[in-house]
Amino acid sequence: MTAPAPLLSVRNLKKHFAIKGGLLSREVGRVHAVDGVSLDIAAGETLGMVGESGCGKSTTGRCILRLIEPSSGDIQFEGRDVRALDTDALRALRRDMQIIFQDPFASLNPRHTVRGIVGEALIIHGLVKNRQQLEARVVELLETVGLRADHMPRFAHEFSGGQRQRIGIARALAVEPKLIVCDEAVSALDVSIQAQVINLLEDLQEKFGLTYLFIAHDLSVVEHISDRVAVMYLGRVVEIASARALYDNPRHPYTEALLSAVPIPDPTVKRRRIMLKGDVPNPIRPPPGCHFHPRCPIAEARCRTEAPALEQNEDGHWVACHLRR
Repeated sequence: MTAPAPLLSVRNLKKHFAIKGGLLSREVGRVHAVDGVSLDIAAGETLGMVGESGCGKSTTGRCILRLIEPSSGDIQFEGRDVRALDTDALRALRRDMQIIFQDPFASLNPRHTVRGIVGEALIIHGLVKNRQQLEARVVELLETVGLRADHMPRFAHEFSGGQRQRIGIARALAVEPKLIVCDEAVSALDVSIQAQVINLLEDLQEKFGLTYLFIAHDLSVVEHISDRVAVMYLGRVVEIASARALYDNPRHPYTEALLSAVPIPDPTVKRRRIMLKGDVPNPIRPPPGCHFHPRCPIAEARCRTEAPALEQNEDGHWVACHLRR
């Protein structure tokens, strides 16, 4: 039997931001924010995406939703070419693909009440026929994320950070999406609140059959919620594996260095800390070959000239490294 087609399939996705300067504002360079990302997400799974700040995680998520227009590449959602959709078709697709933003303080309109924030998408997509249906649906959504009906007439500034993020989750759920991009959805919250929101996301996934692209830099959070994890470095995916396999047996040298920095709560367990030399290269002028080779402790001459392909080994572990397969 053949495996079912993935809900989302991304191939060789690129996003380069032009840098303009001079008297005539000519292009003087390009930031290679996303530089050839390929990944699949199956229906109902959570794919975690980790990496250092500036590696292109959020840009990848927003390109998939076409909140940012990709420079090139192929994005297929349920077999539909997302990049080929016109404005009307893309608006219809928004029902199936939603996003939860990182900053719950900036992502909610301060001029709107919770009723307006959560109910706006219901009106735009014609999911309610009258005000009574609108209010009933907003109340249902608020209660689903752990808020109350009497929160509807209040404004965003009247809520705590965790409550604001719950409002953002209710807004994303309003149109009954299939895929939600969680763009650093818990990184701005206190640790105790992070746990509550993570548990809420897991409960919602089980209840509604949701699929998540969970973008984060906290490796312990990603391990807890993800079925598989993709590791990004300087615009490229360098490793993809199940969460258990990646944390137990990382293959790429960058993944090893990342995991070596994760604190272990047991003081009797010691982990060898891998200190990478130098800094992350400039994304305007990324190094040739493997982007990680200037900092890699095992790099060879081939790594400096030839970019490794992301390839799958016999146990389903994907890695982009000439020396680790």
